[in-house]
Amino acid sequence: DAVRAAAAGSDVVASVGTSETGEPGTRFDVTLDADPFSKPGYAAVGTLRDDLRAVGGDAVLVGGPTAEEADVRSATERDTKLLVPLVLLVVFAILVGLLRAVAAPVMLMATVILSYFAAMGLSLLFFEFFTSFPGEDPSYPLFAFIFLVALGVDYNIFLMARVREEAQRMPTRDAMLTSLAVTGGVITSAGVVLAGTFAVLAVLPLIALTQLGIT
Repeated sequence: DAVRAAAAGSDVVASVGTSETGEPGTRFDVTLDADPFSKPGYAAVGTLRDDLRAVGGDAVLVGGPTAEEADVRSATERDTKLLVPLVLLVVFAILVGLLRAVAAPVMLMATVILSYFAAMGLSLLFFEFFTSFPGEDPSYPLFAFIFLVALGVDYNIFLMARVREEAQRMPTRDAMLTSLAVTGGVITSAGVVLAGTFAVLAVLPLIALTQLGIT
Protein backbone atom coordinates (compact mmCIF):
# COMPACT_ATOMS: atom_id res chain seq x y z
CA ASP A 1 0.00 0.00 0.00
CA ALA A 2 2.85 2.39 0.80
CA VAL A 3 4.53 1.73 -2.55
CA ARG A 4 1.26 2.18 -4.42
CA ALA A 5 0.66 5.46 -2.59
CA ALA A 6 4.18 6.60 -3.46
CA ALA A 7 3.55 5.81 -7.12
CA ALA A 8 0.26 7.69 -7.10
CA GLY A 9 1.96 10.69 -5.51
CA SER A 10 5.01 10.69 -7.79
CA ASP A 11 5.46 13.74 -10.01
CA VAL A 12 6.21 11.55 -13.05
CA VAL A 13 3.09 9.34 -12.80
CA ALA A 14 -0.24 10.23 -14.36
CA SER A 15 -2.26 7.29 -13.03
CA VAL A 16 -1.95 3.97 -11.20
CA GLY A 17 -3.74 0.78 -12.25
CA THR A 18 -5.37 -1.96 -10.20
CA SER A 19 -3.15 -4.05 -7.93
CA GLU A 20 -2.77 -7.79 -8.58
CA THR A 21 -1.39 -9.97 -5.81
CA GLY A 22 0.16 -13.39 -6.48
CA GLU A 23 3.05 -15.69 -5.60
CA PRO A 24 5.87 -13.28 -6.53
CA GLY A 25 4.24 -10.31 -4.82
CA THR A 26 2.02 -7.42 -5.83
CA ARG A 27 1.95 -5.90 -9.31
CA PHE A 28 0.29 -2.76 -10.65
CA ASP A 29 0.65 -0.70 -13.79
CA VAL A 30 1.53 2.97 -13.81
CA THR A 31 1.05 5.47 -16.64
CA LEU A 32 3.75 8.09 -16.95
CA ASP A 33 3.06 11.78 -17.45
CA ALA A 34 5.59 11.90 -20.31
CA ASP A 35 5.59 10.06 -23.63
CA PRO A 36 6.81 6.57 -22.63
CA PHE A 37 9.25 6.46 -25.56
CA SER A 38 10.83 9.87 -25.17
CA LYS A 39 13.84 11.13 -23.24
CA PRO A 40 11.62 12.53 -20.44
CA GLY A 41 9.88 9.14 -20.30
CA TYR A 42 13.18 7.28 -19.93
CA ALA A 43 14.34 9.74 -17.26
CA ALA A 44 11.06 9.23 -15.41
CA VAL A 45 11.89 5.55 -14.94
CA GLY A 46 14.88 6.40 -12.78
CA THR A 47 12.87 8.92 -10.77
CA LEU A 48 10.07 6.41 -10.25
CA ARG A 49 12.49 3.72 -9.11
CA ASP A 50 14.02 6.10 -6.56
CA ASP A 51 10.59 7.17 -5.27
CA LEU A 52 9.27 3.63 -4.87
CA ARG A 53 12.42 2.07 -3.45
CA ALA A 54 12.63 4.82 -0.88
CA VAL A 55 9.37 3.42 0.48
CA GLY A 56 9.49 -0.30 -0.34
CA GLY A 57 13.23 -1.04 -0.45
CA ASP A 58 15.30 -2.65 -3.20
CA ALA A 59 12.72 -5.41 -3.67
CA VAL A 60 10.58 -2.95 -5.66
CA LEU A 61 11.02 -3.51 -9.42
CA VAL A 62 10.00 -1.15 -12.21
CA GLY A 63 9.75 -2.95 -15.54
CA GLY A 64 7.96 -2.76 -18.85
CA PRO A 65 9.00 -1.58 -22.33
CA THR A 66 9.92 1.95 -21.23
CA ALA A 67 12.06 0.70 -18.36
CA GLU A 68 13.76 -1.86 -20.60
CA GLU A 69 14.58 0.77 -23.20
CA ALA A 70 15.86 3.11 -20.49
CA ASP A 71 18.11 0.34 -19.15
CA VAL A 72 19.46 -0.44 -22.62
CA ARG A 73 20.25 3.23 -23.19
CA SER A 74 21.93 3.50 -19.81
CA ALA A 75 24.05 0.39 -20.45
CA THR A 76 24.99 1.62 -23.93
CA GLU A 77 26.03 5.01 -22.58
CA ARG A 78 28.17 3.33 -19.93
CA ASP A 79 29.77 1.02 -22.53
CA THR A 80 30.47 3.97 -24.83
CA LYS A 81 32.26 5.92 -22.10
CA LEU A 82 34.41 2.86 -21.40
CA LEU A 83 35.04 1.45 -24.88
CA VAL A 84 35.71 4.61 -26.88
CA PRO A 85 38.72 5.77 -24.79
CA LEU A 86 39.93 2.16 -24.51
CA VAL A 87 39.83 1.62 -28.28
CA LEU A 88 41.59 4.93 -28.94
CA LEU A 89 44.27 4.11 -26.37
CA VAL A 90 44.96 0.65 -27.82
CA VAL A 91 45.06 1.94 -31.40
CA PHE A 92 47.33 4.81 -30.39
CA ALA A 93 49.72 2.38 -28.66
CA ILE A 94 49.84 0.21 -31.80
CA LEU A 95 50.62 3.21 -34.00
CA VAL A 96 53.34 4.41 -31.61
CA GLY A 97 54.90 0.95 -31.68
CA LEU A 98 54.68 0.76 -35.47
CA LEU A 99 55.97 4.23 -36.30
CA ARG A 100 58.35 4.70 -33.35
CA ALA A 101 56.97 8.21 -32.94
CA VAL A 102 54.33 10.18 -31.05
CA ALA A 103 53.42 13.17 -33.22
CA ALA A 104 52.50 11.10 -36.28
CA PRO A 105 50.19 8.71 -34.36
CA VAL A 106 48.44 11.71 -32.77
CA MET A 107 47.83 13.20 -36.22
CA LEU A 108 46.64 9.88 -37.63
CA MET A 109 44.23 9.41 -34.71
CA ALA A 110 42.90 12.92 -35.32
CA THR A 111 42.16 12.11 -38.97
CA VAL A 112 40.27 8.96 -37.97
CA ILE A 113 38.21 10.78 -35.33
CA LEU A 114 37.40 13.60 -37.75
CA SER A 115 36.36 11.02 -40.35
CA TYR A 116 34.05 9.45 -37.77
CA PHE A 117 32.33 12.73 -37.00
CA ALA A 118 32.06 13.53 -40.71
CA ALA A 119 30.47 10.15 -41.45
CA MET A 120 28.06 10.50 -38.52
CA GLY A 121 27.10 14.03 -39.46
CA LEU A 122 26.42 13.19 -43.11
CA SER A 123 24.52 10.06 -42.10
CA LEU A 124 22.28 11.92 -39.66
CA LEU A 125 21.54 14.56 -42.30
CA PHE A 126 20.66 11.79 -44.74
CA PHE A 127 18.38 10.11 -42.18
CA GLU A 128 16.70 13.43 -41.42
CA PHE A 129 15.95 14.55 -44.97
CA PHE A 130 15.76 11.39 -47.06
CA THR A 131 14.33 8.70 -44.78
CA SER A 132 11.44 8.27 -42.37
CA PHE A 133 13.38 6.58 -39.57
CA PRO A 134 11.78 7.31 -36.18
CA GLY A 135 15.23 7.74 -34.61
CA GLU A 136 18.61 6.07 -34.11
CA ASP A 137 19.29 2.86 -32.24
CA PRO A 138 21.01 3.53 -28.88
CA SER A 139 24.00 1.41 -29.88
CA TYR A 140 24.34 3.01 -33.34
CA PRO A 141 27.02 5.62 -32.45
CA LEU A 142 29.15 3.04 -30.62
CA PHE A 143 29.04 0.44 -33.40
CA ALA A 144 29.70 3.10 -36.02
CA PHE A 145 32.69 4.30 -34.02
CA ILE A 146 34.15 0.81 -33.64
CA PHE A 147 33.80 0.03 -37.35
CA LEU A 148 34.95 3.38 -38.69
CA VAL A 149 37.93 3.76 -36.36
CA ALA A 150 39.09 0.18 -36.93
CA LEU A 151 38.81 0.48 -40.70
CA GLY A 152 40.30 3.97 -40.85
CA VAL A 153 43.31 2.95 -38.79
CA ASP A 154 43.80 -0.13 -40.97
CA TYR A 155 44.32 2.03 -44.02
CA ASN A 156 46.52 4.46 -42.09
CA ILE A 157 48.71 1.54 -41.05
CA PHE A 158 48.96 0.27 -44.64
CA LEU A 159 50.12 3.69 -45.80
CA MET A 160 52.33 4.75 -42.90
CA ALA A 161 54.12 1.39 -42.61
CA ARG A 162 55.22 1.84 -46.23
CA VAL A 163 56.14 5.49 -45.61
CA ARG A 164 58.37 4.47 -42.73
CA GLU A 165 60.12 1.90 -44.92
CA GLU A 166 60.65 4.37 -47.75
CA ALA A 167 61.82 7.11 -45.33
CA GLN A 168 64.83 4.97 -44.45
CA ARG A 169 66.33 5.65 -47.88
CA MET A 170 64.82 8.95 -49.10
CA PRO A 171 63.53 12.30 -47.75
CA THR A 172 60.18 12.22 -45.94
CA ARG A 173 58.28 14.10 -48.65
CA ASP A 174 59.54 11.77 -51.38
CA ALA A 175 58.80 8.77 -49.14
CA MET A 176 55.22 9.95 -48.70
CA LEU A 177 54.68 10.50 -52.42
CA THR A 178 56.20 7.13 -53.30
CA SER A 179 54.12 5.34 -50.67
CA LEU A 180 50.93 7.01 -51.86
CA ALA A 181 51.67 5.92 -55.40
CA VAL A 182 52.38 2.34 -54.36
CA THR A 183 49.61 1.79 -51.78
CA GLY A 184 46.94 4.19 -53.05
CA GLY A 185 45.41 1.72 -55.49
CA VAL A 186 45.32 -1.09 -52.95
CA ILE A 187 43.79 1.09 -50.24
CA THR A 188 41.20 2.55 -52.60
CA SER A 189 40.24 -0.88 -53.94
CA ALA A 190 39.94 -2.28 -50.42
CA GLY A 191 37.79 0.69 -49.40
CA VAL A 192 35.46 0.27 -52.36
CA VAL A 193 35.06 -3.47 -51.74
CA LEU A 194 34.44 -2.88 -48.05
CA ALA A 195 31.92 -0.13 -48.74
CA GLY A 196 30.06 -2.43 -51.10
CA THR A 197 30.05 -5.19 -48.50
CA PHE A 198 28.68 -2.96 -45.76
CA ALA A 199 26.16 -1.45 -48.16
CA VAL A 200 24.37 -4.80 -48.07
CA LEU A 201 23.34 -3.94 -44.52
CA ALA A 202 21.52 -0.88 -45.85
CA VAL A 203 18.93 -3.06 -47.64
CA LEU A 204 18.06 -5.23 -44.63
CA PRO A 205 14.64 -4.68 -43.02
CA LEU A 206 16.17 -3.75 -39.66
CA ILE A 207 16.56 -0.04 -39.00
CA ALA A 208 19.66 -0.39 -36.80
CA LEU A 209 21.54 -2.39 -39.47
CA THR A 210 20.28 -0.15 -42.28
CA GLN A 211 21.62 2.93 -40.51
CA LEU A 212 24.95 1.25 -39.82
CA GLY A 213 25.25 0.14 -43.45
CA ILE A 214 24.54 3.65 -44.73
CA THR A 215 27.08 5.18 -42.38
